[in-house]
Amino acid sequence: MLMLRRSAVALAGHSLAALALLAATATGCARGSADDDRPVPAVPGGSYSVALTEPDHLTPGRTTSSYALQVLEGLFDTPLALDPHDGHPVPLAARSVTSDDQRVWTVALRPDGVFHNGERVTAHSFAAAWEAAAYGPDGWDANSYFAQIEGYDALNPTDGRPPASRHLSGLTVLDDSTLRVTLKAPFSQFPMLLAFPAFAPLPQAAFSDPDHFDLHPVGNGPFEMAGDWQRNQRIDLRRAAAYTGPRPPMADGVHFKIFTSTDTAYTELSAGHVDFVTNVPAARAYEARRTFGHHYAVRPGGTMDYLGLPLWDPRYAKPELRRALSMAIDRRGITRAIYNEVYLPADSLVGVTIPGHRAGACGESCDYQPDRARELLRQAGGFSGRLELYFANSDPSYLQWMTAVANELRQNLGIRDVAFRTMPGADLAPILNSRKATGPYRQNWVADYPSEQDYLAGLLGHGNRPGWSSPAFDDLLARGDAAPSAAQGIAYYQQAEDLALQQLPLIPLWNWQDQSAWSSRVGNVLFDPYVAGLHLEQVTVRH
Repeated sequence: MLMLRRSAVALAGHSLAALALLAATATGCARGSADDDRPVPAVPGGSYSVALTEPDHLTPGRTTSSYALQVLEGLFDTPLALDPHDGHPVPLAARSVTSDDQRVWTVALRPDGVFHNGERVTAHSFAAAWEAAAYGPDGWDANSYFAQIEGYDALNPTDGRPPASRHLSGLTVLDDSTLRVTLKAPFSQFPMLLAFPAFAPLPQAAFSDPDHFDLHPVGNGPFEMAGDWQRNQRIDLRRAAAYTGPRPPMADGVHFKIFTSTDTAYTELSAGHVDFVTNVPAARAYEARRTFGHHYAVRPGGTMDYLGLPLWDPRYAKPELRRALSMAIDRRGITRAIYNEVYLPADSLVGVTIPGHRAGACGESCDYQPDRARELLRQAGGFSGRLELYFANSDPSYLQWMTAVANELRQNLGIRDVAFRTMPGADLAPILNSRKATGPYRQNWVADYPSEQDYLAGLLGHGNRPGWSSPAFDDLLARGDAAPSAAQGIAYYQQAEDLALQQLPLIPLWNWQDQSAWSSRVGNVLFDPYVAGLHLEQVTVRH
């Protein structure tokens, strides 16, 4: 997806091999302080606060925003969750998800599921929720997550006519506790999708009054709403008395305090007015390390930045030219100067938290070698004309790193005429998607689920932005999709990545990392690199 979402956790000074888990006990005696090593007692009760940016929606299926997903993590149980250690699916609202052929899946639900209003959670609750999100005319943000299911195309016609039905033909309710899902084609990664909040169930109230439901969602998770969402102010959750699932919460309540600035949120944490900031600004990295000590963590995640290349422009047709551009960029220098070494220089097309990621997969093409870059440029026949760099003006850091890239292309390759094309993201996307750009562009990808397939198919599959085509690449993706299991698909996806890196239709730059800090009032802090983010139910409170 092209929007910010989740990240992983590891201790500062982390090992990427131990990427998934931080179960740290916060210590101390004052908010925003790390001067006391007494552990927070692991006893139930108390409440804590989390800094949050205003979400767009709180209805699963209507949002893919990271801010909304953090709240939904506490309100809803999806069929499966992702183990924070390695990302493999584990049961949550479902007892099991099975398939003999990777195309027809049986979702067997826990029989004791109940919504916060007392309504039973059944297979119908899931089917209705998925069909609502998949129904194209309603424009729910997570619509594309259901594209693998048979019948999706009928709910999303491309000829301008309304769908003839609101139902997915690939969904069959066998009984109250069993749902059969038929996909268009075998897809070994499907269970991972079932951990995304869009696949949570919805009660009848979501359809009888959808606008009110969005302000006061009724879920099936460990926490329930404690009053309506106060727009641009707060969202309050309390322990759900009706919850019988596998995630009983330790705290009695969670208070999300909404801020318009991460700098302001960090200041409030330092002042003791909030317990968690899950995204400390990169500019405050050194300060946060000093101030919060054990209560600070850097979390490698699944978000990547790339330099996309317009392969429809013949100047970018040769792989040697593309490799020259890549090897002229000092990734480590840029991440050090602009992101305080919070981001990781990329050496792969996929994030470091993803099973199957291989350090150094990119080889010398992602190394900073100006002399070699100049030689490759000569082999490609040089570069003629103006080189324009396209990026959105929504974040000051984009201009900073694009300026650094422009300077390096001038200095290392002798491409003197480098210019910027900046504009709002809403204006840039149509230019890129219609292939009207005449130069490299900022490309971002956020992992939807922990699989190489998500990156490779999303970035370089059918209809990709760079305009790259490779039947061999497509065949390897299809073989990975049809593998007997997600794990067995990895070898095919790695071969596909190798093929893409040989051609380099887009240039990996860096892997995002988030950094978090928390007060001494809270303990048993667990983040994961996948969907959940901060595990709200795990947190203990000193009280």
